[in-house]
Amino acid sequence: MYKKLLVYQRAYQQALEVHQISQTFPQFERYELGGQLRRAAVSIALNIAEGYGRKDAKAEFQHFLRTAQGSCNEVLVLIELAKDLGYLKQEEYESLCDRYTITGKQIYRLRQSWVPRSND
Repeated sequence: MYKKLLVYQRAYQQALEVHQISQTFPQFERYELGGQLRRAAVSIALNIAEGYGRKDAKAEFQHFLRTAQGSCNEVLVLIELAKDLGYLKQEEYESLCDRYTITGKQIYRLRQSWVPRSND
């Protein structure tokens, strides 16, 4: 089950955190930049879960993992924008950036090492 994947667990927890952080943005940005940030963060966990459901077809799982990695990169850009616009403190930005960089690396390693097994 996808919930056993540590990278899924990490992405899910980060999506929850990003959701909470985006609620501190100015009112007009909660729907603009905040909404885009939330969608990108949630997309990581969603693509890992959806791809895992197709794990027996390695190419399909790889496709979803690439999409999750792309969403991870999107989050990195969006949190940088939020920092530069003054919505995130430097410490918050650095913490999020470090954690999303690690998540991206974990997704990449999963893509490189995935070998479908019948009992997953």
